[in-house]
Amino acid sequence: MHETSFWAEPRTWVIIAFVIFFALFGRKLWTVITQILDGRATMVRTELEEAARLRREAEAMLHDAQERRAAALRDAKAMLESAGAEAARVAEQARADVEASMRRRERMAADRIHAAEAAAVTEVRRVATDVAMQAATQVLAGGLGAATEAALVDRAIAGLPAALAGRHAA
Repeated sequence: MHETSFWAEPRTWVIIAFVIFFALFGRKLWTVITQILDGRATMVRTELEEAARLRREAEAMLHDAQERRAAALRDAKAMLESAGAEAARVAEQARADVEASMRRRERMAADRIHAAEAAAVTEVRRVATDVAMQAATQVLAGGLGAATEAALVDRAIAGLPAALAGRHAA
């Protein structure tokens, strides 16, 4: 076996070069590495603060949305109650209008009935007057006796319903 000296070993020179490199540039490397890490830590801290701010904003928005939802529900409930009251008022008004219309129609029908009754009474009086006039004309023209005149008046009175029926049919 062949043994090489310590100084001839390549590993030794690599270790020595590594130690010299760190001795000369270690402080600068350490400063650069710490600056990089500090920058990264600052960036992470900034991102965490931003995330916390965004979370607070999201919670505020959620709270606002919940309040608006509750207000909308209250408004909807009030609108439903108002609509129910309005519907009841409209239904009551419609019922009152129908009753008033029925009373007007009832009055109009009663007025028509009274007018028809008055017309019928007038017609009966006119027919009775016509029959009495015809009987009087016949009595005066014929110079009839008392018995004949009484029979003629009785016959005219008996023919009154037929004369009225004839007038209504015409």
